Amino acid sequence: MARKKNGRTKYFDYSLLFILIFLICFGLVMLYSSSAYDAQDTFGDPAHYLKKQMLASGLGLVGMFVISRIDYRIWKRMKWLAYGVALALCTAVIFVGIEHNNSRRWLGVGGFEFQPSEFAKLAVIVFFASVISDRPKSMSKFKNVIKVGVTILPIFGVIAYNNLSTAIIIMGIAFAMLFVSSPKYMQFFAIGGAGVGAIILFLTTAGYRSNRVKIWRNPENYEKGYQTLQGLYAIGSGGLFGKGLGNSMQKLGFVPEAPNDMIFSIICEELGLFGAVCLIMLFLLMIWRFMVIANNARDLFGSLLVTGIMAHIAIQVVLNIAVVTNTIPNTGVTLPFISYGGTSVVFLMAEMGLALAVSRGIAFEPETVER
Repeated sequence: MARKKNGRTKYFDYSLLFILIFLICFGLVMLYSSSAYDAQDTFGDPAHYLKKQMLASGLGLVGMFVISRIDYRIWKRMKWLAYGVALALCTAVIFVGIEHNNSRRWLGVGGFEFQPSEFAKLAVIVFFASVISDRPKSMSKFKNVIKVGVTILPIFGVIAYNNLSTAIIIMGIAFAMLFVSSPKYMQFFAIGGAGVGAIILFLTTAGYRSNRVKIWRNPENYEKGYQTLQGLYAIGSGGLFGKGLGNSMQKLGFVPEAPNDMIFSIICEELGLFGAVCLIMLFLLMIWRFMVIANNARDLFGSLLVTGIMAHIAIQVVLNIAVVTNTIPNTGVTLPFISYGGTSVVFLMAEMGLALAVSRGIAFEPETVER
């Protein structure tokens, strides 16, 4: 949608905003449906998780609207600060992090817990967009692409120590931003192939991670394959149109982490294949709006910011659905805007604020505006 200002027509992507609000509302409904039984059993309040998620979503919405009103170019000056803070916080997790479900990924401050890795995703997007936009012409040389790319290794290594799935997402974001900034594409296919090979080698040779591959291939033979099997049962029993909202059986203590990583399986059980496809289409619409904003951004920095956000959402959605459907080994990735997680929602909304700020910067000459 566009409006006149100072002789030019200013644009704001209300389509992206409406898609986002719908996803948040849908996520809250499905979160309550998938978590009410466990919340009642554990806390005596079926809305326990819903209330916490609503609070985080409210804070995220406020942050999003504030960020969307700020000139996004100001964040370019803070690239090293953002990167340094993210690296320091993620390093602190290794030494003083809080552990939940055998995973140490949280820091605690005054009774409040958050995941620094979620901030790291946003910091990497801002950092890479700033560095690449400062030297766009140099990105035509492969050695310069490598020089920029290696800057991700410190934060990748620190996060991978405790959280390989998030480290892979961060590497994917960086790879996507480098890919769109370089005119030479063939070299990236070689790098991508080498990267996939390295991940496969790492997974098959590194302790408990190699066990995940074995569980993935034959979940019925392992106790830890229980979550995967129950998730598949939920998906299969949903059929074409599902059992109806609130009528899932697998959420009644059968599917571990139903409100978190496995919420897509509950969506499939209650809303069926039709509901799952509709949700995927919403994410595709969101990605399309990101592409529109990135292609029309006023400068390279804004375009790269939105490209990084688009890569983050796309990678995380694909990984989550792939894990739930047992297409890849279990990696513990949440579904954006849908899964339970306050830190995730807040920083995702901050990213949406950046994307909307970039869309606000798009300007059209009056004579080019359709009437």
